[in-house]
Amino acid sequence: MTRISVLLFILLLGQASALAETFTAFADANVISMVDDRILFGHTVLVRNELIFEVARSDQLKLPEGTRRIDAKGKYLTPGLAEMHGHMQLPNGIPSSQYVTDMLFLYLANGVTTVRGMLGGGGQFELREMIQNGEVAGPNLYLAGPGFTGGSISSPKQASRRVVQQFNEGWDLLKVLPGLTTAEYDAMAETAHRLGIRFAGHVPQAVGLKHALQMGQHTFDHIDGYLEQLDFPAKAYVMTEMTHWAQQTKSSGAWIVPTLVVWDHIIGLSDPNEVIRWDELRYWPKTQVDNWYRRQQRSHPDSSARRKELQAYSAARSVLLKVLNDEGAGILLGSDSPQAFSVPGFSIHREMAAMVAAGMTTAEVLASGTRNIGTYLQGSKALGVIAPGNQADLILMHANPLDDINNTRLIAGVMSRGLWLDSKTIEDRLDKIEENASGSGR
Repeated sequence: MTRISVLLFILLLGQASALAETFTAFADANVISMVDDRILFGHTVLVRNELIFEVARSDQLKLPEGTRRIDAKGKYLTPGLAEMHGHMQLPNGIPSSQYVTDMLFLYLANGVTTVRGMLGGGGQFELREMIQNGEVAGPNLYLAGPGFTGGSISSPKQASRRVVQQFNEGWDLLKVLPGLTTAEYDAMAETAHRLGIRFAGHVPQAVGLKHALQMGQHTFDHIDGYLEQLDFPAKAYVMTEMTHWAQQTKSSGAWIVPTLVVWDHIIGLSDPNEVIRWDELRYWPKTQVDNWYRRQQRSHPDSSARRKELQAYSAARSVLLKVLNDEGAGILLGSDSPQAFSVPGFSIHREMAAMVAAGMTTAEVLASGTRNIGTYLQGSKALGVIAPGNQADLILMHANPLDDINNTRLIAGVMSRGLWLDSKTIEDRLDKIEENASGSGR
C-alpha cells in the first residue's frame, strides 16, 4: 500500500470512527428508569448511537466533546412505550406508502417505540427491515404470523405444518384466533413448543381458558376466555373464582394484554356520537373513521336494558384486570390499534388511563408498557428500562407520569433507537399527517 493510500485509509477510518461515535445527552433530567421504583433527580442520560451509554448524576458526568445536549431540566425521562396488540396490515402489501409512514410516525409521536403486530401479512418483513436500516422512522416490530383460525386450519396435521412454515418464514410468534378445535389447537401448541416459537391471542371456544393455560399459551389478549370461564354473569364477581384463575395465570407464566378501551367499542358499549369527537381522529384517514362510526352506530344498543348488560360486562373486565394484576399475573400494555377508534399511539394513552381507572397504580401501568416488555421479549435487545447497554428508546415528558398517567401525553420529545424527534418536529409532521388524512381516500 502506497503512502497516499495509507493516509487515505487513516482519514477514512477516522471519519468512520467519528460517524460511529455520535453522542446525545439528556441533561439534568428526572429519570424514571424503571430499573426500580426510584426517580433519579438531576441525572444525565448519555446515548451513544442507538444505545444508552451512561446514566449518572449530572455533576459527576463529563460529556464527550461534540455531544448534542438536550436540556431536560425539570422534565421526566422514561423508557419508550410499547403497543403489544397492534396491527401492521399494509395496503397491497406495500411497506413504503404514505399510509404506512404516517402510521409509523403516529406511534413515535406518542412515545410508542415498540409494536407487537398481531396478524401477519404481506410486506411486514420488508417494513421491519426498512425500519432497522433507517430507511423509514418507526418503532421496533415484533411480528405474529397469519392467524390460526377455524377458517385457515382444518386438521391437526395442517395446524402442525403451518407452525413449521411460519417458524421457517421467520415470524416471531403465532396468532391464535377463534374456531380451532381442541385437537388442532394442541397440534399447533405441541409443534410450537418443539420449535421454540410462542403462540398468543384469543382462546377458541372449544379449547377454553383452562386448557389454553395448561398448553402454555403465552399471552391472552383482550382478557379473552376469562369471563367465559367464569360463566358471565354467574361467577363474574365471585372473588374466589377470579382469584383462582388469576393465580393459575401467574403460575403458567402467561401474560395479559387487556385492551379495555377498544373492547367497549367492539361490544357496542361506546356511544358513537361521543367517540367521534375524539381529537386524534383527525390524524386517521377520514374514510376509515367514517366506517368506524357507521359500525359503532349499528352495534350501539337501543334499549337501556341491553346497555346495562354491556356496562356490567365491561365492569367485570375491569375488575378481572385488577384481580389478575393484584395476584401477580404479568400485564402488557396494548390497545388493538389501528381499529375501532384506536388511532396508533394516541390509543395507548387512553388505554393507560383506563387501566388506572380499573385499579392499577400509575407505576404498574407504566411498567406494563416499559419494563414488562423487556421481560416478555426475552432474547431481544434490552428494552423497557433506562440502563447502560439498553436500546435508546426514550420519552421526554413535561410532567411526572407517576403523579398522573395522563402526563404521558405531555411529550417534549421522543428518541427511537437514537433518532431524536423534538416537539416541533413532531408537531410539524402531525400537521402534515392531518392534511393527508382529511384528503385521503385510503
